[in-house]
Amino acid sequence: MASPPAPGEGPVRPVSVSLHEGTISALKARTGKRGMSAYVEALIQRQLERDRLRELIQDAEAEHGPSDQSAVDAKRAILRGDAAGSADAA
Repeated sequence: MASPPAPGEGPVRPVSVSLHEGTISALKARTGKRGMSAYVEALIQRQLERDRLRELIQDAEAEHGPSDQSAVDAKRAILRGDAAGSADAA
């Protein structure tokens, strides 16, 4: 038996969701009526990725202990291209 499709894969099918009127208005203003589904699909996929990342971090911290915040800050500086922070980050 095949596994269920991953987020963003498989056939597209309609679903019904309830949203606040203000949220719908803001969404339509940003995307137009035809772009709403693609926008919401992207938002949901991004949230699923964040949820999974949070779970992976929790699993790693359960196994190895909490992250060293100074090491995290140093690596973040490298990713952002902060030359001052990257000298200490190695």
